[in-house]
Amino acid sequence: MPNQRRNFLRNSGALLLGTTALPAFANDIFTIGLSRTSPSDQLNIGLIGANGMGWSNLTALLKIPGTKCVAICDIDENVIRRRVAELEKLNMQVKTYSDHRKLLENKDVHIVIIGTPDHWHCIQMVDACAAGKYVYVEKPCGNSVEECLVMESAQQRYKSIVQVGQWQRSAPHFQDAIKFVHSGQLGNIRTVKSWAYMGWMKPVPIKPDGTVPPGVDYTRWLGPATQRPFNSNRFHFNFRWFWDYAGGLMTDWGVHMVDYALLGMKAGFPNQVMASGGKMAYPDDASETPDTLAAVFEFDKFNMVWEHATGIDLGPYGLTHGTAFIGNNGTLVLNREGWYVNAEKGKMEPVVLQKDQGGSLEKHMQNFVSAIKAGDPGLLNTSIQQGSHTAQVCQLGNIAFRTGEKLQWDHKKHKFDSASANKLLKAQYHNGYKLPSA
Repeated sequence: MPNQRRNFLRNSGALLLGTTALPAFANDIFTIGLSRTSPSDQLNIGLIGANGMGWSNLTALLKIPGTKCVAICDIDENVIRRRVAELEKLNMQVKTYSDHRKLLENKDVHIVIIGTPDHWHCIQMVDACAAGKYVYVEKPCGNSVEECLVMESAQQRYKSIVQVGQWQRSAPHFQDAIKFVHSGQLGNIRTVKSWAYMGWMKPVPIKPDGTVPPGVDYTRWLGPATQRPFNSNRFHFNFRWFWDYAGGLMTDWGVHMVDYALLGMKAGFPNQVMASGGKMAYPDDASETPDTLAAVFEFDKFNMVWEHATGIDLGPYGLTHGTAFIGNNGTLVLNREGWYVNAEKGKMEPVVLQKDQGGSLEKHMQNFVSAIKAGDPGLLNTSIQQGSHTAQVCQLGNIAFRTGEKLQWDHKKHKFDSASANKLLKAQYHNGYKLPSA
C-alpha cells in the first residue's frame, strides 16, 4: 500500500486512538468510532483461501463498518462460485483469482486474509507484506521453525501490520484469567497443562489416489509441498493430519492452548523437550500425525505438559480442551467456555466459573482494524512475533515426537543438540519453490 494511504489512515484514525488503548472488548465505543469512517477511508479486503476459517475470518471482519470484500483467491473454482454468490447477497462484487500473486497486484486491496493450508502461510504472508498490504494470517503462522523466523523478519523489513489468527487473545475471559495468573494468588506455579481431547474426530479412511476434481488447480494447491498424486484424504480439512502440509493437533489446537500457557507464565522458550505418542486410537487410518501425544517442555522454573487425543472427549478436569495453571495455593482452569479456580484447602478462596462473553473472533478483527487505523502494530493482540513464538514451541514438541529423543534447545542459536532434530527445523520446499528471503 502506498505510504500516502498509510499516512491518511493513520491521520483519519486519530479519533480511534483513545479507544485502541482500551481493552479489546470495549466494543460500543469502538463501533461508534468506526461508523464515522468516510468512503475514502474504506478498507478493502482480499481473501486468499476461501474455505473454512478463511471464510469465517472474512465474515467476522465484514461486521466492522468501513470494510468491504473486493477480491477472492482460491484454487477450487467450486469454492469461489459459492463464496461469490454469498457475497452478492451482501451487494459485494468481487474479482476472483486462482493465484495469490495476482490478487496482491490489485491496488484496490488493502487487507489480505490468508486462510490457506499451513504450508502456504509463509510464502503468502511474505508476498503480502512485500506488496504493502495489511495481513491477517491463520494459525499456526508457519509450518516450520525456519518459516516462522522468516515471517518475523518480513514484518520487520516491510514495517507491516500482521495479526495472527490466535483470536483467543482478544477474548475478555481469557484476558481476565491471565491477569489472575499474573496476580500471584495461585502461588508458585510449577506445572502448566494444556490439552485437546477431540471426541468428534473419527478415523480418516484409507482411499486410493484419484483424479483431480473439476475446477481444482491441484498443482497450485501443492505449491512447495512434496509432489504426490491427488488424494481426497489430503485435501481441504484433512490436510491437517499430514506432515507435508501441517503438524496435526499439536499445531492445530496447540497454538491456542499452549499460547495461553506461555502467556500466563511470561515464558520464552523451553530448555528441553521430550514427547511420546503415536497412532494409538486409529493405527490403521490414513493420517500421519499422532492421534495420541504427550509432550513435556522443561522451562527454568516450571514444566509445561501438552496432551492430545482423538476419539475421546473427557480430557483433564473433564474438559475437551483447556489450560490449567497448577499452583501451590490453587489451580486455575481455562478454556473457551470460561475459567475457574479450585483452591488448595485453607490457602485461598476458590473462584466460580467466569463465563465466556462470546464474539471473540469479531473482537480480534476489531483489534486488527484498530491497529491499522492507528498505524501501530504494537496495538495488535497477536503480532507475528507472538504467533511465531507459540508456533515454534509447538513445532519443537512435534520434532521431539518425530525423533523420539529428549532434546536440548538453544534458542539463541535456534538449534537442538541433535543433527536429526535440526533437519526438521528447516522448511522443505519442492516443485521449484524457494523459501522467501526477508
